[in-house]
Amino acid sequence: MTKSRRRTIRRTPPTRLARPASARPIASPAPRRAGDVNDAFFRYIVAGMRNGVLALTREGNLALINDEACRIFGIAPRRTDLGRPIGDVLRDHPEVVRLLNSVFELHLLPNRAELRLRPSGKVLGYTLALVGDDAGRVVGASMFFKDLTRVEQLEERERLRDRLAAVGEMAAAIAHEVKNPLAGIEVMAGLLRRRITDAPDAQSVLTDIISEAKMANAIVQEVLEFVRPIRLQVERTAVADAVQSAVQLADTKARRGDISVDVRVPRGLPLIHGDQYQLAQLFTNLLINAYEAMEGRGRITITVRTIRVDDGFEGRDAVVVELADRGPGMPPDVADRVFNPFFTTKPQGSGLGLAIVRKIVDAHDGSIDLETAPGRGTLIRVTLPVSGSEEGA
Repeated sequence: MTKSRRRTIRRTPPTRLARPASARPIASPAPRRAGDVNDAFFRYIVAGMRNGVLALTREGNLALINDEACRIFGIAPRRTDLGRPIGDVLRDHPEVVRLLNSVFELHLLPNRAELRLRPSGKVLGYTLALVGDDAGRVVGASMFFKDLTRVEQLEERERLRDRLAAVGEMAAAIAHEVKNPLAGIEVMAGLLRRRITDAPDAQSVLTDIISEAKMANAIVQEVLEFVRPIRLQVERTAVADAVQSAVQLADTKARRGDISVDVRVPRGLPLIHGDQYQLAQLFTNLLINAYEAMEGRGRITITVRTIRVDDGFEGRDAVVVELADRGPGMPPDVADRVFNPFFTTKPQGSGLGLAIVRKIVDAHDGSIDLETAPGRGTLIRVTLPVSGSEEGA
């Protein structure tokens, strides 16, 4: 008879969810043998995630939050926040608190949804999930999210480019048709002025006609320049050189008067991939705009520095140029529209100077910000990304 063999089967206990102690790495002994995973290991995983991770209990208390979530929400990571009501920890983000407090009443949890934070304007892409115990009871909820602000900006920029391309084609066609009659009016008025030298009144009228025709032609030329696609001649470029060229060029295009310009450029600025001519035009337009706003008196300070830009991905180095003037400043309704095409507060302006500035900045994959208030001057900040690791002298 064959003896029956008894085989012993070892049952592996089910993996337990890590106790929500902290998402930050803490000192802990390493696993003693293969497969022996302790709670700290799970905390290391959560802490190292490039997405924000947040969890709360059924009672609405914070159970877990990692460093990336703290960075996105702009709060300091503190162990003492664990166990506190989620509304207290995220009191500056009521829209997130409302979402998390309603998660247990939702029949269908959102997946790949988006949420905009106030007042920072950050755009979050998030997913919600319920947390269950071994018995299947819902004991909490989790939120996984990522800062999509940079992605949203790129998509909006593409949509804007598509709209401008369509408008640009139409504007270019109109501008070409208008340019030829304007040139004819100017030439014929000039011929007539030379023939009737004995009629001073007529001479004055014809001079005004020629002057207005030249002004209209200049506006048409600006329109053509604005709608024409920017084709960058990219090379390793020193932003400081473009700023210095702009200071000299602005003096030939606008009256500075008694305005002093203080340029502060440190040594060792990194070079960027850019178009030296287009960058010089960018800063020239900003200077001319400041000269006209300050009416020949005051001070302009141009500061150049490098920063690390947090774009929601790996981050990148950038060169920042800040142009600050002590002019009259702008009210909020003007500041919100100042970069829009054809918007101007000047009697004879085309409203394209700052629109062209923004177009050049976008072509360099940069950003431009404005800080101003009536009576407190204006600060314009241009941020240009750095590519490569070379450095200029």
